[in-house]
Amino acid sequence: MTDILAIGTALPTYRHAQKDILTFMQRVYALDATEERKLRFLYKHSGIAYRYSFIPDYSKPMREWKFYPPEESLEPFPNLEFRMSWFQKYAAALSVDAIRDCLQHYGPERPAITHLITVSCTGMSAPGLDLQVMEMMELPRQLHRSSINFMGCYAALHALKQADSICKADPTAKVLMVCTELCTLHFQKVPTADNITASLLFGDGAAAVLLGAGSTSKKIASLRGFYAEVVPKGKRDMSWELSSTGFLMTLSGYIPELISTDFKPLLERAMQHYQLGLHQIDSWCIHPGGKRILEAVQQSLQLEEQALESAEAVLREFGNMSSPSVLFVLKRIIEAGKKGKVLAAAFGPGLTMETCFLEIPAADE
Repeated sequence: MTDILAIGTALPTYRHAQKDILTFMQRVYALDATEERKLRFLYKHSGIAYRYSFIPDYSKPMREWKFYPPEESLEPFPNLEFRMSWFQKYAAALSVDAIRDCLQHYGPERPAITHLITVSCTGMSAPGLDLQVMEMMELPRQLHRSSINFMGCYAALHALKQADSICKADPTAKVLMVCTELCTLHFQKVPTADNITASLLFGDGAAAVLLGAGSTSKKIASLRGFYAEVVPKGKRDMSWELSSTGFLMTLSGYIPELISTDFKPLLERAMQHYQLGLHQIDSWCIHPGGKRILEAVQQSLQLEEQALESAEAVLREFGNMSSPSVLFVLKRIIEAGKKGKVLAAAFGPGLTMETCFLEIPAADE
């Protein structure tokens, strides 16, 4: 059995209030009065209070902007090379902050890490994030490295699945995985529905997890199984593509309806796979993709109002950080002292729905 031994998180320098981000968007989108009212309504009802970024511009006066040209037109608009240079500059350091937080929770002794899995869909290069982290953490040169790229918001659960396979194949393995996303690097100034939705929801953050097998004295949760499905009819409703001005997000307003329709049947099939009933789940670790997505999950499963409070809190405090988000939720569930069976679920391009069944041990286990 594979155990989670520690979880750590990290956030960038700048904490932006959602109301300040709205002011930035109103300035650069140059909308008419009707569209501005719609934008204010969306921000007010987003369920988000704050988001984090390495870019100070979103809540600073124009004269203090560092990433965008100090013009309302934002011209010359930052190109992909410039955005990736910021990813190169900041992503590894944020990853290491999350890893150090993780290892601090593990204890004073440093584990002998044998495998590193890095996860990101907001920046790529070769040599990449994995080698940067290895060097900054002074990990052994013989380290086994894997990178999971461009899988979006469900990638953390996919990485846990890969770590589980490694630990089952090698019981002596200690796997370190880190999910790092700088979503705010990819703001697009053309006020399409997709761009407005992305600029409304996404923030930056990182989360790291240490895993191993047979570590009963250290475990904070155990991985029990995985189940995933692709919903092909949602293929065009969630996507993430490269362009000369950054990565372009498609996030259709139809996604909550898809989840509302398809999530419960998927979970019922997942529960058959796990040999459990939905009523046996003690805690729900749902990726906080947005307020409407959480509402769709709650309604489709007919959950009690407080069942998704950890996911709602993460959304409120940090926004949707893509892949790290579900790990922020899991950390909050564990730190709240919850015990028993946990069902984690996240959604991403495909439309892919990925689940993970975990157990949090009681204090005397």
